[in-house]
Amino acid sequence: MTAQRAIRLALPSKGRLADASLDFLARSGLAVQKLNPRQYVAHLPAIPGLEVLFQRAGDIVVGVRQGSVDFGITGYDMVQEKRGDGDEVLLLHDALGFGHCRLSVAVPEHWTHVRTMAHLADYTQKLGRPLRVATKFPRLTAAFLRQHGIPHQLIALEGTLEIAPTIGIADVIVDLVTTGLTLRDNRLRALEDGVILHSQAVLIANRRALETRADALEVARHLLEYIEAHLRAQENYLVIANVAGTSADDVARRIQAQPHIRGLQGPTISPVYGFDGRQWFSVSIVVARRHLNEAIAELRAIGGSGVIVTPVRYIFEEEPPRLRALLQTLGRHA
Repeated sequence: MTAQRAIRLALPSKGRLADASLDFLARSGLAVQKLNPRQYVAHLPAIPGLEVLFQRAGDIVVGVRQGSVDFGITGYDMVQEKRGDGDEVLLLHDALGFGHCRLSVAVPEHWTHVRTMAHLADYTQKLGRPLRVATKFPRLTAAFLRQHGIPHQLIALEGTLEIAPTIGIADVIVDLVTTGLTLRDNRLRALEDGVILHSQAVLIANRRALETRADALEVARHLLEYIEAHLRAQENYLVIANVAGTSADDVARRIQAQPHIRGLQGPTISPVYGFDGRQWFSVSIVVARRHLNEAIAELRAIGGSGVIVTPVRYIFEEEPPRLRALLQTLGRHA
């Protein structure tokens, strides 16, 4: 009987997501151990037996779809371009929080009269021929142009797309845009309503692997647990303060009357054995990062002092929502 191969996770080997993926996993407690920078195989010690491969972003989606790899981190843009029409590719996490960009239609800067897709459709009609479009995303581009009724000819290029209109290979381009600086440097401009999709890094998996291999499902559980815990922690601080009061119940009532210092399920309150003759209680709460200023003001308003604010590394829930969604998709129970 042939032994099953190791469970595989594919990561981008180069480009905008390569270093960001490794950094994200390390901050999630899932650091990749790569002994040689030229190696295309590595390991992830936090998940024994998981093999890490490095591939091009588009090849990751193809590998997951075909089942040669079980998991992958890549851009949502590539997932939508390469996933095919079947249901082999499952989107386990659609918002890893890095690699943000948008797939957009860009025209030459001197086409001042072309600002929208409707303008582009009118201009194409005046050309009397299909619009020549350079892109690395033929499937998404063709569907978007058909949606806007624009006859087109796709020009497949492997290198830099921005030069294509200048040298006459194409009329316009469809490419990933982050800041727009590269477009401006090459005298191009994104259309106002020419965004095909917004993208960021996502986690994908092969459906059949999760349905047929218990070890693959356990890896999915581990990945989602730590990724979700890290992402949730990023949005919060742990705040510790001393609050004077007659009792823990008294302090709890005053805290619960405030909108931003109620914690996840409530505050943790314990007595402080002070030396000034007053009765103090130590309060520990998790506070949303965006409401930190309000939280400190509320603590001061109820007599708080000695406020300590510290980052949170992980916040584990009873069960991550995306793990719950995955189990429902597979018809499994936690």
